[in-house]
Amino acid sequence: MIHHTMIVSFDRSLPAEELDQYLTDIEQAMLDSDTVLSVAVRRHIPVPGEEAIPALVATAIVQVAVADTDALAKAFAAPGLHEVIDHWQSRHPYKVAWANHEPLT
Repeated sequence: MIHHTMIVSFDRSLPAEELDQYLTDIEQAMLDSDTVLSVAVRRHIPVPGEEAIPALVATAIVQVAVADTDALAKAFAAPGLHEVIDHWQSRHPYKVAWANHEPLT
């Protein structure tokens, strides 16, 4: 099993309901790909002073579990996922850092 963990950082703060909708949209697009074993989406929990750190600070975390690298490639080739990404990037630009790894627990 492989976990694909994405750290999503929006360029500007989003209203809570829009961030919730982004997370719902990404989660559903990944599930609709029919190649993922699970999807977990969460908001970042901010702590005082983190805005002063010169690093990519998350707005949200998305973690996708897949069987193998072929399943991961298929998930990210799903047309619905690209529609969701394009939609959100055009409205609220964001950056993503990610890591592919074995389960952490």
